[in-house]
Amino acid sequence: MMDGKTIAFLVAPEGVEEAELTEPWKAVKQAGGTPKLVSTDSGRIQAFNHLDKAGTYAVDATVDEVSASDFDGLVLPGGVANPDFLRMDDRAVGFVRGFFEAGKPVAAICHAPWTLVEADVVRGRTMTSWPSLRTDLGNAGATWVDKEVVVDTHNGNVLVTSRKPDDLKAFNQAAVDAFSS
Repeated sequence: MMDGKTIAFLVAPEGVEEAELTEPWKAVKQAGGTPKLVSTDSGRIQAFNHLDKAGTYAVDATVDEVSASDFDGLVLPGGVANPDFLRMDDRAVGFVRGFFEAGKPVAAICHAPWTLVEADVVRGRTMTSWPSLRTDLGNAGATWVDKEVVVDTHNGNVLVTSRKPDDLKAFNQAAVDAFSS
């Protein structure tokens, strides 16, 4: 399946929705891949369960130390604060854009497409997200749909999107399929 493939999980120092980090992480590992936690800062990141603090996780590398060429795919977990922080960091936005420029698969859930809007990589794509991003995605040129998971292959690379933690089972399967190709 994913033997030998390394998948970046890009998260801000705090604000990531814990289930949207840990569940896809487990799915990548179970499929034989190697997940790596990438952030804007070294040390540990603080995850949240909605608005309540949850676990902390060790950062494997910062966006200054790696590039898209070091990975076979990218997962962008949600949480409201996480992508809002990332979209304001030029290094993080450039890291994300690099996956699209290289034609590598990307999976984004919940509020994570905010970072994709900032990277200017959604134009012409069909996607889903947390419903409050519908207007932002439309203004950035995407077609928003209300579905559990959407797999878009516009411009040669696969983009997997889902709406919320309840969609994680379908999101994880579609992401692993995209990374396994």
